[in-house]
Amino acid sequence: MLALICAVYLLAGTIGHDPWKTDDAVHLGIAWEFAGHGDWLNPRIGVEAVPGIAPLYHWCAALLGKALSFMLPFHDAARLASALFGALLLLGLVWTACTLVQGNEAAWPAPILAIGTLGLLLPIHDAQPAIALLAAQAFTYAGVALMRSKPLAGALTSALAVGAGLWSGGLLSLWVLLPPFLFALLHPDWHTRRALLAAVTGLILGIAIGGLWPLLLYWQSPGQLTGWWNGELARFDIFHDGEYRLRDHLELISWFVWPILPIALWSVWIKRDALNDASVLLPLVGSVFSFVEFFLLADPKPLPSLPLIVPLALLALPGAQRLRRGAANALDWFGIMTFTLLAGLIWLGGVAIATGAPARVAKNFYKAEPGFIGHLSIPAFIAAGLLTVAWAWILFGLPRSPWRSATRWAAGLTLMWGLITTLWLPWVDFAKTYRPVALSLSKVLGSNGKCVASRDVGLAQKASLRYFIGLATDPIDKNDSCPWLLIQGASGKEPELKGMKKTWEGNRGGDKSERLRLYRRN
Repeated sequence: MLALICAVYLLAGTIGHDPWKTDDAVHLGIAWEFAGHGDWLNPRIGVEAVPGIAPLYHWCAALLGKALSFMLPFHDAARLASALFGALLLLGLVWTACTLVQGNEAAWPAPILAIGTLGLLLPIHDAQPAIALLAAQAFTYAGVALMRSKPLAGALTSALAVGAGLWSGGLLSLWVLLPPFLFALLHPDWHTRRALLAAVTGLILGIAIGGLWPLLLYWQSPGQLTGWWNGELARFDIFHDGEYRLRDHLELISWFVWPILPIALWSVWIKRDALNDASVLLPLVGSVFSFVEFFLLADPKPLPSLPLIVPLALLALPGAQRLRRGAANALDWFGIMTFTLLAGLIWLGGVAIATGAPARVAKNFYKAEPGFIGHLSIPAFIAAGLLTVAWAWILFGLPRSPWRSATRWAAGLTLMWGLITTLWLPWVDFAKTYRPVALSLSKVLGSNGKCVASRDVGLAQKASLRYFIGLATDPIDKNDSCPWLLIQGASGKEPELKGMKKTWEGNRGGDKSERLRLYRRN
């Protein structure tokens, strides 16, 4: 049952739609460049390098896109990299928990706690390198946990995980990869010669593996190392770009790590006399480090906050097993009522999107996305029906256990996401894809679009235009001789350009602010 819930969660919404604004389009665009244009060391969109991007996720996405091209569009196949790294994340959590509690069955619900976390839902279903970092983080914990009984296996596991983390998140990822090694120095059970040697070896070897990428860049061209270093420094902008307001951090944390944060705090309370227990101290050290990083963010955003999930999910395990009956029932009934109500509303919206009835509901969807035309998809409705039947079984047939409330919560979140990505997917896809915009632009350019300069055009827009119509724009400051100029701006605010005439303007259907405008020299 737990494995089935995790599988449905990982796969729902991963395929069946175009690259979406913003991160999804950017990272799929980078993977597409790797797959089709040869340079596997330098992430880029068209001719433009993308600094601060570690390549591991995009390599895997590119390979999946090419390997599965016989059955899926490139973007769908490449996005399966998120499902792959998501599965590794859940496997790493299970392995860590099983090792710490020495095979106790109570370790297996760790993935359920993770997938029930609200903040993980959207990133894990996008093309998102941060999921690869989370998988590396989980396996780093697993490797260090293993060092107590199997030092060599633990050293190799942690080394590969640290290397993968550096190839996924850059130097900044060291902050969330180091805590398990600090734990090994703190806990007496890891103070054997073999365990400490394994910890030192794993860390040094992992950093060496992570350092291979900049070395390869230097080998290709010494100047590329400077670009890599500048990109790594740019990652630290998240700590000083923006006005620091503690209220913003508290607002984000109040929902982002729900419900594992209160359960983790309960774990600390009930284990307050046994905090030196490895199953508590290891995730506790990691949680402290992740919270320090979170509260240092100048402007808290979901993506930099993702490393909170791995240690909190592990820390929540003892508390979830020993929730008091009142708290467990409250979480259970809150989840049942919330997700059942949401499921009903999603079904109502899905029927309206597909059939136009009820007319008042359908009108709201069509008004939000002008130009959208709904259609009835029998496979989507069958899939949604099966999910709903499964939810009914979970409500009435799931046996009593300490994990029932957490399992129902994760299943309810999976149901909600599954219904949205079946019944509402055509409408959401229409809202978030640049395909119609790109095709409209292509008709205007025709065969004369070999040289198009750009100004203020975002990476997501550039990646989408490159993917859908093969258009690679040059920034205007690098090429001011092109006959065409593409500008991104706001609605109603057109720039005055001497010697140029506007020939096209486009935007996504429901986007009332963003505009792409094409100009041609007189």
